[in-house]
Amino acid sequence: MRAVVTGGAGFIGSNLVDALVARGAEVLVLDNLSRGSTANLAGSPDAELAEIDIRDAEAVRKAVTAFRPDVLCHLAAQIDVRVSMAEPALDATTNVVGSINVLDAAHEAGVRRVVNTSTGGAIYGETATVPTPETVPAAPLSPYGMSKRTVETYGAWFRAARGLDVVTLRYGNVYGPRQDPRGDAGVIAIFCECALAGRRPTIFGDGAQTRDYVFVGDIVRANLAAIDATDLRHDVYNVGTGTEVDLLTLAEQVRLAAGLGSFEPVLAAPRAGEVLRSCLDVSRARTELGYAAQTSLVDGLAATLAWIRTLD
Repeated sequence: MRAVVTGGAGFIGSNLVDALVARGAEVLVLDNLSRGSTANLAGSPDAELAEIDIRDAEAVRKAVTAFRPDVLCHLAAQIDVRVSMAEPALDATTNVVGSINVLDAAHEAGVRRVVNTSTGGAIYGETATVPTPETVPAAPLSPYGMSKRTVETYGAWFRAARGLDVVTLRYGNVYGPRQDPRGDAGVIAIFCECALAGRRPTIFGDGAQTRDYVFVGDIVRANLAAIDATDLRHDVYNVGTGTEVDLLTLAEQVRLAAGLGSFEPVLAAPRAGEVLRSCLDVSRARTELGYAAQTSLVDGLAATLAWIRTLD
């Protein structure tokens, strides 16, 4: 199998690249290295890296069509909700226009399937249905969520108008090794880094807000399942754990995992554009992809802490 992974030098993408290479796939990574790192690909030296920004339509087209992949996993994105709130045009240019470039190149290259990355955390907005199934209408609060929903719509258009098989995975809050705690990382990486550095974590809001924290290894398994599936009845699937965890509980779990006597959060003003409750119903993925999260929060935190310790 030949596979292109956009954003493949990043946190999630590089973990997926490792899994594909381990399967014997030939892999081309497209990444502009603005967030990703060549160090993340050290475990897969046979993967080819093309330093390309997905906003460069011609560069994307040339690279993808020359490689002639069987599948394309699209993970390159602007991922920070705060950036999207401050610079919605930048968010849309990367996430919408860049994704159209990727889909267009995939179609020209004759790709069998595109596995598109979306967000379960930001796309549903505030809803009374928690855990939230894919049937709940999208109502994003941030430009980031809106851009991801727009790309899903373009995926459906490419399927209907051009016959391109696009399957979208809506992720929960992903965490695990290679998530940079010093960049625009997820809360678990930040909390773990604070714990190891002896600093109190900051919670924006009262700490009652919830998320569905899913380990990166489970995200990789979902991508592989979406690549392999032959008879899918839907084109959008939630990928999470189905377990709702509030931030105060998360801080306590990090304290226990790090073996600390105290890890008291500092409460700060809430941030605009962030939902209060988010947890995904993964029944559809379980039934059609054979997906189920395999990594407990306890084990995932241990793996994340172990990786962050290697950064010092």
